Amino acid sequence: MTHHPKPVLGITDHMIGQPDLEADLLGDGVEIDFFDTTDEARFDPARLARLDALMVWGARLGPASIAHLHRCRAVVRYGVGYEKIDLPALAAAGIPFANNPDYGTEEVADHAVAMILSLHRRLWEHDSHARGHVRGWQVHSLSPLSRSNRATVGIVGVGRIGTAVVNRLKPFGFRLLGYDPGQPPGHEKAIGYDRVNRIGDLLGQSDVVTLHCPATAATRGLLGAAGLAQMKPGALLVNTARGELTNDLDALEAALRSGHLAAAAIDTLPQEPPGPHPLLQAWRGREDWLAGRLVITPHNAFYSDHAAIEMRRNAAETVRLLLTEGRLRNQVTE
Repeated sequence: MTHHPKPVLGITDHMIGQPDLEADLLGDGVEIDFFDTTDEARFDPARLARLDALMVWGARLGPASIAHLHRCRAVVRYGVGYEKIDLPALAAAGIPFANNPDYGTEEVADHAVAMILSLHRRLWEHDSHARGHVRGWQVHSLSPLSRSNRATVGIVGVGRIGTAVVNRLKPFGFRLLGYDPGQPPGHEKAIGYDRVNRIGDLLGQSDVVTLHCPATAATRGLLGAAGLAQMKPGALLVNTARGELTNDLDALEAALRSGHLAAAAIDTLPQEPPGPHPLLQAWRGREDWLAGRLVITPHNAFYSDHAAIEMRRNAAETVRLLLTEGRLRNQVTE
């Protein structure tokens, strides 16, 4: 085996230019090999074979690449989610995996709450309709429009971000329901929400449903046709978590067209950038039936200038601890 004087860190791709901040944090004692592509097929096997650690942003990582990670001591993701990472293949190769959960919590919670309040107050609908008002003005207020302290918000997933959402919504007076089988008994008492033990109970009682859970075998398609049908008629849906949770755009379109779903605000889509679909075509075209009722942001709920730096620092620090102390924090095992 060829001797390497200093460890080599591979970085597959980067949303924000060159990985200079990572290089500064890790110092001259680490060589960085920047692949600069999200296309896994373009990863050079010889370069993969040299790596002592690998950081991944938006690229997929599957068995074909993992087979060449002969020296790799860990794979670290910049983000929280890891549905593009083949964990069984990594486990079979004996390579541990870590994600990066402790960044952007405030931003995602703020984004979700902004969406909840804006949908609840029907801001986007009023804005869309007001452009066409040539007679009258205040008489065009939309109804129904309830007070916040008469409405129920259901939070699916009450971990870091879900808890931050609960804390932000409390002063508005909403009744808060939470569903999260992963939280210990009494969590609801410490945080301050009403716990429900069945997802159907939350969906049936909530005027607004906001998603804050990972994409797993249990949650993928959570709000497909069957889940949407369980929602209270006229309810609102907010998804700043994972596109796989609301992966049936046909069902979402049908629920919006029928009015069963009053409106939806979505930050994550099942395919990004999104491909062609009638619902997205109606959204892009500002079609009258959908005006102000579907709001889409481009998977940037996590983003602020501060969070982007925090994300990069935290992920690089995970690598630094691995290479200097042999300790892998935020390790994920499935």
